[in-house]
Amino acid sequence: METIHRIHVKSLAHRGTIQGVTISTLSSPTSQAKDLCHYFGGVRYGLAPTERWRRAQLLPASFTYGSEEAPGRCDGGAGLCPQPGFRHTPENPDAWNEDCFQCNVWTPIGEVPEGGWPVLVYIHGGWLQFGTPNSFNAAALIGEANFNGVIVMPAYRVNLFGFLYSAELEEDAATVGETVGNHGFWDQRLALEWTKENIQLFGGNPEAITISGYSAGANSVFHQLAYDLRQPDEKSLIRQACIWSNSPAVQPKQPTETQAQFDQLLTSLDISLTLSHNDKLTRLRSIPAKVLLDKARTIPLHQFRPTTDTSFVSPSLFTTLDSGAFARSILARKIRIIVGECCDERFLYSAWFPPTDNTLSALRTRLVADYPGHIVDAIIPFYYPDGRLPAECKDWDQDAWGRIYADMQVHQMQRGFVYALTENEDGIDASALLFRYRIEWRAKCVEATLPVEWGVTHSSDYPIWFFGNGGLLDEKEMRVVKEGFISPLGRFVHREEEFGWGTSGARLVRTLTGDGSVDIVEDRNWEEGIRVWKVLREAGR
Repeated sequence: METIHRIHVKSLAHRGTIQGVTISTLSSPTSQAKDLCHYFGGVRYGLAPTERWRRAQLLPASFTYGSEEAPGRCDGGAGLCPQPGFRHTPENPDAWNEDCFQCNVWTPIGEVPEGGWPVLVYIHGGWLQFGTPNSFNAAALIGEANFNGVIVMPAYRVNLFGFLYSAELEEDAATVGETVGNHGFWDQRLALEWTKENIQLFGGNPEAITISGYSAGANSVFHQLAYDLRQPDEKSLIRQACIWSNSPAVQPKQPTETQAQFDQLLTSLDISLTLSHNDKLTRLRSIPAKVLLDKARTIPLHQFRPTTDTSFVSPSLFTTLDSGAFARSILARKIRIIVGECCDERFLYSAWFPPTDNTLSALRTRLVADYPGHIVDAIIPFYYPDGRLPAECKDWDQDAWGRIYADMQVHQMQRGFVYALTENEDGIDASALLFRYRIEWRAKCVEATLPVEWGVTHSSDYPIWFFGNGGLLDEKEMRVVKEGFISPLGRFVHREEEFGWGTSGARLVRTLTGDGSVDIVEDRNWEEGIRVWKVLREAGR
């Protein structure tokens, strides 16, 4: 099936005029093209900061994308923050742009309904170290699966460009009255604010925004939701959330821990730790992105993660989960949440920066790159009480690593998250707003990127959520995907009260089984997940 693009020019009222494309399919040379959707790629949502590690800025009221005579070109993709490659996505410095504050927007064909189409904001994953919205294709989801909603996919800063933190950066930010750290999260928030303010120009309903994300994007959704819940009602943006294949695990590292990472980076770059704060940052800001990334790979703390900065990430975040305050806020705003997993998450996880040696010590060192040291030292004895390789694991640096990392990123933490929202200290039960899933089926087109023996691993469900995601689904697969997830997801995004998920309570899970059928089952791994969660919570206290 051939995909064709035709120029599509759209007026955005006071924001001027932009040029996107209409995406159509042509099943044969003699058939008539079927229009799927309109696409606008690289739509700016914020202005770049004047220097690295500063906050991106809101578009001024006078900002326009173009004129009728010279429409702004939005027919490509969003900017690509400098980042490492992974598997089938090689490193490409020629495509990098630190000014990546754009989003891709997909809209249905046809007359806009009264009030506008509902809006799904999707945050891409990539361990917060890499990724781009340009890897996702929502044309078939909108045009063939009758999703009938606007989809917004923002780019944001990743790795050290988005999550570097230090006392030097604190001092620097204070000189301009800004917060420091978690810049990638602030970018996402800016994109959400842009969506709220501007999406009606694309036919979207700013009062019907569902935020979604996959993997690190799902972790981002949790943090965006936590931030949004702390805002007054009039500044709240999030109405519903989808947390796909990730979940909160522990309170992010404290500034003292991320300072150690900053110092390691400076040392790898031969920047003296005795220099003044200003001189350190001047040196860092002058170094090419490629050099920064190459050196960052070599330090022990090579994963750049969120920091408990007290501004975006509250120091009491996980306390609110324990106490029931988070659940109470969810109930007060009636925010529904879809959360779940693939059954074989571990295989892809085992491939991301695995331990450098086949030893338990190397596995611990690798975990510390992601999690606070006291958390790692609590979880290691739980998984390996005698310090030996478990019988079900082949080795430390692939199998054991993939299993524990997948548990910490997805499997056990999403169970813990559900537990915290239903069985907390205050007895607040938000289970009526939670909708769990598990995927045990994958489409044949996944074989092009993921080995068959990896099963239904992390990211193998992209063709489900995006109805092929640019790959082809045969007719049987289309029925499986529609009936299994896309139809109820569409009703969820459209804010239908009864959207056909089929679960109730904390332990029932909507499961897409290996034969493509849907079954509502009791979570057989619930108790183990809660055991892991409690170990982490006790260590966190």
